[in-house]
This record gives sequence, structure tokens and C-alpha cells, in this order.
Amino acid sequence: MGNNQNQALWVPDPADVAATNMAAFTARARILSGRPLESQAALHEWSVHSPVPFWRLVWEFCEVLGDQGERGLIRSGGMQDSRWFPDASLNFAENLLRDSGNPQALVFWGEDKVKQSLSRQVLRSEVARFAAALSAAGVEQGDRVAAYMPNVPATLIAMLAASSIGAVFTSASPDFGVQGVVDRFGQTEPKVLLSCDGYWYNGKAIDITGKLAELMPRLPSVRQLVVVPYLAAGAEPNLAGLPRAVSYKTFVAPFQHLAEPRYVRLPFDHPLYVMYSSGTTGVPKCIVHGAGGTLLQHLKEHCLHSDVKEGDRLFYFTTCGWMMWNWLVSGLATGATLMLYDGNPFVDDGRILWDYAEAERFTHFGTSAKYIETLAKSSLRPADAYHLPDLRMVMSTGSPLAPASFDFVYESIKKDVLLASISGGTDIVSCFVLGNPTLPVWRGEIQGAGLGLAVEVWDDDGRPVTGEKGELVCRLPFPSMPVGFWNDPDGAKYRAAYFERFPGVWCHGDFCELTEHGGFIIHGRSDATLNPGGVRIGTAEIYRQLEKLPEVLEAVVIGQDWPPTDPSDVRVVLFVRLVDGLVIDDALRKRIRQQIRDNASPRHVPACIVQVDEIPRTKSGKVVELAVRNVVHHQPVKNVEALANPEALAQFADRPELAC
Repeated sequence: MGNNQNQALWVPDPADVAATNMAAFTARARILSGRPLESQAALHEWSVHSPVPFWRLVWEFCEVLGDQGERGLIRSGGMQDSRWFPDASLNFAENLLRDSGNPQALVFWGEDKVKQSLSRQVLRSEVARFAAALSAAGVEQGDRVAAYMPNVPATLIAMLAASSIGAVFTSASPDFGVQGVVDRFGQTEPKVLLSCDGYWYNGKAIDITGKLAELMPRLPSVRQLVVVPYLAAGAEPNLAGLPRAVSYKTFVAPFQHLAEPRYVRLPFDHPLYVMYSSGTTGVPKCIVHGAGGTLLQHLKEHCLHSDVKEGDRLFYFTTCGWMMWNWLVSGLATGATLMLYDGNPFVDDGRILWDYAEAERFTHFGTSAKYIETLAKSSLRPADAYHLPDLRMVMSTGSPLAPASFDFVYESIKKDVLLASISGGTDIVSCFVLGNPTLPVWRGEIQGAGLGLAVEVWDDDGRPVTGEKGELVCRLPFPSMPVGFWNDPDGAKYRAAYFERFPGVWCHGDFCELTEHGGFIIHGRSDATLNPGGVRIGTAEIYRQLEKLPEVLEAVVIGQDWPPTDPSDVRVVLFVRLVDGLVIDDALRKRIRQQIRDNASPRHVPACIVQVDEIPRTKSGKVVELAVRNVVHHQPVKNVEALANPEALAQFADRPELAC
């Protein structure tokens, strides 16, 4: 279907475009700017060159509750020193919990074990009670509240309660090991820790009370451990051996009479979240995001780029250790109903999420590129098995979405749907490049840059380029830049992370390309690019070709220093996991090399192709190329706690295939 590069895979109907939030916003922008703004490119240009009017219009169009104040932007130094709306005041939770014509706040499925639904009024009552309990436990403005939790309603309640009183929320998923939690929460020192007694995965109950008993002595800042009985829903959890522990029910019991939260309006940059880098190259960085910037950016992305409207049914498959959870829950501010899911997405041979989508009439289905790739190699074709009349948008992130996966979505999920590949990161708790309901979808391309973001692709000399690979940069300040890093009083770590490659300009670390359509192709992380013979190659370019081979389930590619005795160059080494029962042979190696040579270039062809049983990934599903490279080169891998399957690294050590 999608092999004609001169034909878009999807083109929005003009009548549908006219009904989008983006069209309504553009009409307001024309009046404000006095310009015709006849194209999306013109709107984007205005948003970048008139940042204060643009972001004020986002505030007003999305009806943010709060006071903008007099000043829009102060630029007293470099980009990293910019301050947005310095006189503003607002409360994040107030904006998410405000009255809506849609009475339903959320629906939750925990695999096939637990189902729950909450109205907005019940959610507000639960938030009011938990917030009062936090205050009674001594939590004050700026204190941290941590959640070691699955993606369940109680996690959302805790976040909203913390932000309603000006506390800072931070989270990790319960599959993290003890050291991984200590590496995160040990730095941010929460006063209250919310945890479950366990979680469900692939139909199996995973009890974590043993991990909690080991964890609590290593988190001395925690005054109160609040335990949610997820495995034994409705029963009181077993708190034996857990210091300073109380059940969720007991924690909120004194405040059952409360029905509405009390919101404290705070400065625009008041810390809302502490989020963590993946931590595969050391102890995770603690990235602090402000309430105002997060809210404005998410409202822009939900309302305008995703066309989320009141009453829509917004789903994203995510854990609480991935920034997409923070992105998802902001959807409440649009009046949408959140569709929460926790567990294995492939329960019942992959049918569980599509059962959920059909039963609850999803309008937006978000997932990872890896999920779509895996689904494509299964026998399930949702278009044939499910009735999805309300589904308007499929979103993908976590890693680059291959062109073959674009084809699969339109052939096997739904023909008439906006496929939005999106890319950003924990660093900005949002997207630099993402979907747009007014633009066509081109095979293998992200549709365009986010409004208000001066995104470009620069070559090594800092010159903007189109049709060439380079670094993704953002030239001008934007509201969802971090407030800073935790325990970085002079901002040195923050500046080093983003502003050293091109002084004063945000360099995101993505190796990418701006296309003739104004779209973007992400070729991989800059620090994982290969450099054989001095030519930069993005790892995603190789992965895209492997997706076309049914024998290959997944892979990881690295550059191996070569020759090892005098490493003056690197050679490309490919590790593959094949379908069960298949053993690699010379014929398959030849097919793999031919596929890469014909569709990428001779430079991309791996010198060695080695079969492994498992590919190591982070908790959010990202392949850890640098960790594999370190193992191959007999270098230590820092913070293996960041990996979902650290035991997989052993397969890459001392492989005889790599010695010649």
C-alpha cells in the first residue's frame, strides 16, 4: 500500500479539517496577528516569531484557569535562563479537575483482572481526601510525594492531590528493582511514598511487599508509606514487616467528609514533577518540570496537535516510569475521559487492548513503535476482528516508527485514521515533533514540528539543513523546558546536558532529517549513531530494514572498535532475535545483508550478524545500544537497574564471532 513515496498514506477530509480545534485556533490567530496564516507552515512561523502572543493565545483558547500576569517572557541571559509568565499564578490539578460537560473522568482495566470507572465528581472527592491526608502527614509546598505504582487510578489521585497543595510528584513503576528506586527517590527524598502491594502481569500476580521491606530502610526521608491493595482489591493489605506503613483506606479515612479539593495557586514555574532520565549511563538525572509549562505544552499538544475534545476517549499504553503517563493524564484538562491500562499489552494473544478499544470506544489509541512492530509480526489484524468507528488517531513513540509499520497501521488497523508518530522526551515532558490533524501523513515521516517550537536540523557546523541528516535542535526558548535539575544549584548539569553542543541552543541528542514535506525522520539517538569509515549512520535506518524480514523479531546494532588491537575505526555489528525455533545460517545472513544493502547503503551492511535470545531494553521499552556496546568492549554498564531485563546483557560478552 505505502510504497509510493509521492502519495500520502492519509489525507484529511477538508470538512474534518474545518471542524478541528487547530482550525478554530488558526482563525483566532489570524485576528490576533493580522496575518492570513493560510498554511500550517505560516501558522508555525508566526508561533515561533511571536512567542508571547502565541502562548497567551494557547492559554486563552484552552481556557486555562489562573492569572497570566503582565509579563510573558523574560530573556535575561541564555536560552536556559528564560522565564515564562513570571507574574502568573495557577494550579495544575485545578485545571485537570475542573467541571466538564463530560462527567466521566477515567476508565481502568488491569489486564482481565480488574475494571473500574470514576466520574469527575468522584475523582475530585478522592483527590480532596488524599490531599488532606498528605497535609496531615506533614507534606507542605515543595515537598515530594513519590509513587511506586502501576498505572491505576490511585496513582492519578496521588498526583492530583500533591499538585493541588503545591507538593512535587515523582513516580516509578513497580517492576523497578530496589536499587533502581533508591537511585531515583533516594535523590529526591520524598516525604510520603505511595505503593501497591503488587501488580498483575500476563495473568500472574507479582507481589512486591518484599521489595518494600527492603526499600524502606534505604529511604529515610519517607515518613509515611501508603499501601494500595491492588492484588487483593477490596481487602486490607498485609503490612507486616513494613515500617511506617498504613493502608490507603486508613490514610484517607479521617477525611471522608470532603468532596472538593482546595487548590493553591502558585507561580508558573512552581515544580510539578521530578522525572528521571533512563539512567543507562549512570545514576539517573532528576529533571524538574514546572506546572505552568507542562500544562500549556500538554494542552497545545492535546487540543491542537491531537484534536482531543470534550468527551473523547484518550488511551496511551504506558507505565508510571515513562513520561507518556504524565502526558496522558493531562488529557483530563480537555474534558476527555482517560483510558488507563496496566499489565501486559499482549494478554490473550494481543487481543486485550483491542477488546478494550472496542468496548470503550477509544477515539485516540497511543502505544510504542515496538508494540506496532510486534503486532505486525503476529496473526492479529484489528481491522478484521474489531469494530472501531470512533477511532480517529493512532499515536506511536518510544523509538522511530518504521515505514513498514506505517503500512501495517493503514492496512491492518484502520484505513481512515491519523497515524501520528511523535518524538520528544522526558527532558521536555512532551514532543518536539508530532502529529497534526490538518496535514497529510507521509510514509515513514513525523508530520511536523510542534507549534511554538523553533525546531530545526543542523549539520556539524550549526547550519540548518533539509534532506540531510543532522542534529535536532530548538533555537528559541519554550515553556516546557525544565525548571532545572535536582541538586544542580548553579545549573551546570542542566547547561551541559543540552546547551554545550551548540552554545545557547537546545541540542536534543536526536540524529534526524527534515524532509521536503516539512516532516521529520528520526534516525536514532546521536550518541548511538554508527561511524564506520567516518560516515554517520543512524541505527534506526538498519532497524527499518529488519522489520521487513519476518524471521527477525527484534535486533540491536552497535559499532565495534576495529581492529581491537589498534581501533582506528568501527565496524557495524548486528545482534538479532529470531522467531522461536529458527537458527541463523549463512543463507539468512545473506538475506539480511542484501536487504540492508539494497534499501539503505553498503555502509549500513553489518560486518557480523550474531543471534541472541533476548535484546536488552529499558523499562519503557527502548533498546539500549550503549549498554550492549559497553559489554562488547569489556566496559562496565552503569545502573543496570534501569533495564527491564538486565540479565540479557550476559549474552553479548566475549562472543567468539566478534573476535575475527
